[in-house]
Amino acid sequence: MSDIITLDQSRPIFPFTAIVGQEEMKLSLILNVIDPKIGGVMIMGDRGTGKSTTVRALVDLLPEIKVVLNDPFNSDPEDPELMSEEVREKLKKNEKIEVTNRKILMVDLPLGATEDRVCGTIDIEKALTEGVKAFEPGLLAKANRGILYVDEVNLLDDHLVDVLLDSAASGWNTVEREGISISHPARFILVGSGNPEEGELRPQLLDRFGMHAQIGTVKESNLRVQIVEQRASFDEAPLEFRKNYKDSQKELTEKLTQARKNLKNVEIDYDFRIKISQICSELNVDGLRGDIVTNRASKAIAAFENRTEVTPEDIFRVIPLCLRHRLRKDPLESIDSGDKVRETFKKVFGYQ
Repeated sequence: MSDIITLDQSRPIFPFTAIVGQEEMKLSLILNVIDPKIGGVMIMGDRGTGKSTTVRALVDLLPEIKVVLNDPFNSDPEDPELMSEEVREKLKKNEKIEVTNRKILMVDLPLGATEDRVCGTIDIEKALTEGVKAFEPGLLAKANRGILYVDEVNLLDDHLVDVLLDSAASGWNTVEREGISISHPARFILVGSGNPEEGELRPQLLDRFGMHAQIGTVKESNLRVQIVEQRASFDEAPLEFRKNYKDSQKELTEKLTQARKNLKNVEIDYDFRIKISQICSELNVDGLRGDIVTNRASKAIAAFENRTEVTPEDIFRVIPLCLRHRLRKDPLESIDSGDKVRETFKKVFGYQ
């Protein structure tokens, strides 16, 4: 509880449940918290539509995970794939490791970050004089088992994009300097936001995002007024404003924690899996990542709504988010890629 007070006092965060509209973006973020293996979300939209606000608001809702005490890589005490080498060595020697619970972290990756800051550095002098691998962990170490958020991801330097691609593909970060090599787990949910007017994203990086949410400016005048009033109230008295949403925030956090537990019990009918793959095939989606992510997201939405069976409606809600960014670009096509996915879904599932 003391952590929450400190958080509130230092820099109050706008409550997630107070955000008006932008359902597609909120759903994508929630599903990634329920099942991190979905692979993150890319949020593209106009400036001033609340992209960064919504992503940062997610911090309040993140559940707790078990981590090894004082471990810079947030190592999982049970899963060897998510353990640092030191922890694994300790377990091999049957040494006792202390475990604690902590909230999933959200790490910001600044656009101007250096490669050393992101990957971490090896203290060569210490390594040569004392013979120990002195490693100063970077942002990827901190983001292990958490969320790595890149604002304006389409403006990120190419060398950092390569580093992210490498870690996202393997789940490990390797730092090599002067013949010394150190590896550590770097499994994170990659969340990016950007404005399409400021430049396109490299296709290799775009494919690494499990989901793609497209958001626009709210057009209804009464909703716009509501958003403006809420923002003004929050800026004037943030702590008071947060108190009004305390119950709804707690309720959503509990719902997410329960959904994470229920996820393993959710099943998707074989016939539905065939149809998902048929949709991907008809849309000429490259690779199988689209099929995998759609299956995972459909299960996550069922778990969120406390069900154990996936329905066609679940698939219809998530499939545009999972496939939209995987379609081949046709400059002559006038239809929106999300609508194209929905039309193909209706045809395959026999909806009118």
